[in-house]
Amino acid sequence: MSDGFMVATRIAMTREGFDRWLDTPAPGPDAIANPGGMFDGWFWDGRRADTAWRNAAVGVTPRDFFAERVGRTGSGTPEMSVLLYREGALEAYLFGLGYVEREVHTALLMFAAAGAFKTEPAPDAVLFWAETGGGLREPDWRGWLAVLSVGKDLSRFTPASGLPPAGLADPITALRPVEDRFFRLVECLGEEEESWDWESGEPFTTTTPRDELFVDPEVLGRPRRTTARPER
Repeated sequence: MSDGFMVATRIAMTREGFDRWLDTPAPGPDAIANPGGMFDGWFWDGRRADTAWRNAAVGVTPRDFFAERVGRTGSGTPEMSVLLYREGALEAYLFGLGYVEREVHTALLMFAAAGAFKTEPAPDAVLFWAETGGGLREPDWRGWLAVLSVGKDLSRFTPASGLPPAGLADPITALRPVEDRFFRLVECLGEEEESWDWESGEPFTTTTPRDELFVDPEVLGRPRRTTARPER
């Protein structure tokens, strides 16, 4: 299993709902109907997640959580976050080295809390997986680690056997645009690290993870642009 672990989702909501979600504290594991069964029916089937939830940052808001992640990336920590409000939905694509329980389980609880702001009745999927290149895999890939189905009132982990007939095909298709943003971020950071004067002895720093191509300005307390910025 790869050292790169990803969490990604797209949840339809209004702009007002997104802004309210940013200030909604992460709930406890009881916001999910079956937190201990996170891995049931997937690659880690049989592994229990009960104790991992103790490491989640319950009570922290998405605004603070993601601002902290973005700040660490700007200081060279090998983790990346794309968090946007785009075309009527919250979009997120998170990468980290290793299965860091605090980061993964806190994000899952925050996305479960986003259900209260959903505008579509059907559940939305939050995908958790590990892959060397950081990209999405095929819907029938056997390496998926967990799928959280987010409803308006309650969320639950869903095994492959409990998915709708289309399986993961629709959620993966919906995540392709934010996956593209993630790879753009990877490319930009790689170019900056390559050109950095490492012989200077100065630690690597960058403001690229703060760019609104990758993180919504509201997360960092900046005003939103009134006109769209051309994509690179």
